[in-house]
Amino acid sequence: MAPLSSLVGMPLSTLKATIATAFGVQAACSAFYDLAGSATFIGCTLVSLYYPALRSKAPWPKIGDFHPRQLVMSAFTVLWAGRLGSFLFQRIHKAGSDSRFDEIKKSPPKFAAAWFMQGVWVSLTALPVYAVNAIPKSAQPPLGPRDAFAAALWISAFAFEVVADRQKSAWRDKKEKKQHDEKFITSGLWSLSRHPNYVGEVGLWAGHFLAAQRTLSFPGVSGVLYPPWLAMATLASPVMEYGLIRFISGVPMLEASGDKKFGDDPKWKEYKKNTPVFFPNLW
Repeated sequence: MAPLSSLVGMPLSTLKATIATAFGVQAACSAFYDLAGSATFIGCTLVSLYYPALRSKAPWPKIGDFHPRQLVMSAFTVLWAGRLGSFLFQRIHKAGSDSRFDEIKKSPPKFAAAWFMQGVWVSLTALPVYAVNAIPKSAQPPLGPRDAFAAALWISAFAFEVVADRQKSAWRDKKEKKQHDEKFITSGLWSLSRHPNYVGEVGLWAGHFLAAQRTLSFPGVSGVLYPPWLAMATLASPVMEYGLIRFISGVPMLEASGDKKFGDDPKWKEYKKNTPVFFPNLW
């Protein structure tokens, strides 16, 4: 086991390299916005795991050289990024374009800003994962109840997002086959929230935040390998994700589009009145 003094500085160096990767992949993958985002999450996760070995030119780490917490959080992130990227790409490929960025692409400054913001998004959203991965196995605390709860939250939120997406895809397929004439989906999880897929998205990053706290607040890590404030700084992950989705890039655009298409439809007004815009009512 390496002495603790020899580890000081390495986690922060790894974080810097990981964040640099977040912006580097954006520049290298300019063809597909969503695929670039997913590829960046996966690439940064791998860099946060393997950069220490690359920097020190040590033998390539084996799976057993990582802590179970690192493996679980990394596997969850790669699973989420791979599924989301492929799902969005297939949807956009089928539609022929991405209406969210058709106008932005016409303005080089706006398009460059969108790519830069995606780099920031990738860096902050998965910060809990990168921060935990950058800490050597020898400095990681043992797994505990908090890890189990965080994993359960992540799995539940991920399932919520996947089911919501599949329900809407099935609804669209049936509509295209003339099996129903509904203008918008109101069934399944979409009867609990007008944007249940986004609810799952925020929930799974909250799970990562909770999983990271056990390590980042550990006495041998906080104030030694990382500044004490980093543990709470990772709260930016679920908070930023919620802020972006709820108030900037997700919900507002979809709500405005729905109002434009169905604003005069009594069923739309009833749906908006009876169904929460985001978090489902728990009572």
